[in-house]
Amino acid sequence: MGAEITAVRDFLAGHAPFRDLPPEALSALSRSLTVRYVRRGTRIRSVGEAAHEMFVLRSGAVDITDPEGALVERSDPGTSFGMSALVDPAPSRYDFTAIEDSLLLVVPAEVFARTCAEHAGFATFYAQAHTARLRRALGVLHATTRGGAVFKTSVRDLVRRPPVGTAPSTSIREAARLMADEHVSCLVVLRDGRLVGILTDRDLRTRVLATGRDPADPVSAVMTPDPATVPEDALTFEVLMEMVARAVHHLPVVDRGGRVTGLVTGTDLMRLEHNNPVYLVADIAAAPDQPALTRLSRRIPVILEQLVAEDASADDIGRVVTALGDALERRLLVLAETDLGPPPVPYCWVVLGSQARQEQGLSSDQDNALVLGDDADRADDGYFLELARRVRSGLAACGYAECPGEVMATNSRWRAPVGTWRQHFAGWLDTPQPQAVLNGAIFFDMRPLHGATELVTGLRREVLGRTADSDLFLAYLASHAVGQRPPIGFFRGFALERHGEHRDTLDLKHGGVAAVVDLARVHALRHGIPEVNTRARITEAARAGSLSVGLAAELRDALEFLAYVRLRHQGRAVRAGREPDNFVDPADLTDFDRRHLRDAFRIVRSAQQALSQKMALGHLS
Repeated sequence: MGAEITAVRDFLAGHAPFRDLPPEALSALSRSLTVRYVRRGTRIRSVGEAAHEMFVLRSGAVDITDPEGALVERSDPGTSFGMSALVDPAPSRYDFTAIEDSLLLVVPAEVFARTCAEHAGFATFYAQAHTARLRRALGVLHATTRGGAVFKTSVRDLVRRPPVGTAPSTSIREAARLMADEHVSCLVVLRDGRLVGILTDRDLRTRVLATGRDPADPVSAVMTPDPATVPEDALTFEVLMEMVARAVHHLPVVDRGGRVTGLVTGTDLMRLEHNNPVYLVADIAAAPDQPALTRLSRRIPVILEQLVAEDASADDIGRVVTALGDALERRLLVLAETDLGPPPVPYCWVVLGSQARQEQGLSSDQDNALVLGDDADRADDGYFLELARRVRSGLAACGYAECPGEVMATNSRWRAPVGTWRQHFAGWLDTPQPQAVLNGAIFFDMRPLHGATELVTGLRREVLGRTADSDLFLAYLASHAVGQRPPIGFFRGFALERHGEHRDTLDLKHGGVAAVVDLARVHALRHGIPEVNTRARITEAARAGSLSVGLAAELRDALEFLAYVRLRHQGRAVRAGREPDNFVDPADLTDFDRRHLRDAFRIVRSAQQALSQKMALGHLS
């Protein structure tokens, strides 16, 4: 080996990913390289130029800029650049300019491809460049275009001071004096650091002054015991819904360990800008009838368009849109109960699919069911059928299309006692049939919305305790998940819809978002993970070892990018006065969108291949 080749080899051996190659492979690669000297100011490659080689910077410095001239990266010695066009063959997407006299090691495309094919770690290193680029793209997409306020305020942002606490044995008089001294309207009551109650100024008025109670009595006699709480990362609209539902004005804020870190009040929420969705939630809760709800529902598309135009993530937007849909549905149930009278037996109204996962967009249809107490009989069904009909018609009037597959509580199959629901799940788990499993998958994304929630929490606990051992069920579910091929066609294009009214468009829901949803569901059910939200499922699957940490992070980024482009498309439809849908005309995509959609689809395909190998789906007959 010549001295120069030896020097190149020694240099590469000090930098990733070359240092991880076997010695003989590194030597072979070093012999295949050429050395190029470039002067300061030299344009090494321009946007749109064909790429037949990649570069490793041996000395000097190179700036990588996007088509708008923004600096993407400044390469230091040992870093590679220009490989993206080889990983995803296409004209160069960046300009590479030497800002110092520089020495480049030039790797021919065929040498790069051969090394990737023979050494998985080498290929993985460069494939991760797509992930890093996708993450930068998310940052660009989320940049505000209006300069407006960001609607993703968490409870943590509202907490102004630590909570003022007292013990259950404190006298009412002492507690009132403490509230006056601290200028607060509520105390948290703690026993050994654990929250056991709250005492508000309203409690002092209604439970002490109005009743003539002795101020020497302990706080425990008049406090609200075991109050509802909200986590620090809850969004403000979720807090408002909780306050409205419980008719309270104070909620303790707790961290992941259950420790009280603050209090949030109705006044805190009023400090937010009036155009936040929290006000729509309050208006919905006070709506007197279904026509009023229909009028209020027309504000939801406007809010989505506003959030897309501001610095809100797809995850946050999905949670907001879902919360507004939840509020509409819950109010329709309350109005129906007011007309029909109290239910004959306890029941729980559940939502399914994207609403259960808190991932709704504007084109979501109705997916719901009724879980009844086991003491329900046929005589009771008339009440619940009429309840379901009223909600179905009310939701349709609010813009939520009826489910074409009849997955609604008006369908008697999905309006049943707990025992019957156990039989439904047992059929899917114990004697699975491919089509039945596919049709039933939506019921594994179930969230209680209204009524006796314990009916559903107990049922879900039982089901999740069995899914991990239901091998054939999981295999059928996984087979469908890996069969949802991302729409990447030949010659670097996209596979478009070929028939119908959406011909020649890209289906971002079924071809992209749904593929990630299906993958996350399989991983969650394999490990009995209770989360329903897709991002949460991916995170917990990584913690359970079902997904690698790296792949989980990539999937979350892919989901965010795909969902954001979809929601942005829907926001544009609202602004243009069109009916929002999931079908994007490729002509409406920028080059930026196209290349990062390809990155996202490639990540989804990698996750599908990993699941297929993990579950040996090639042997499924």
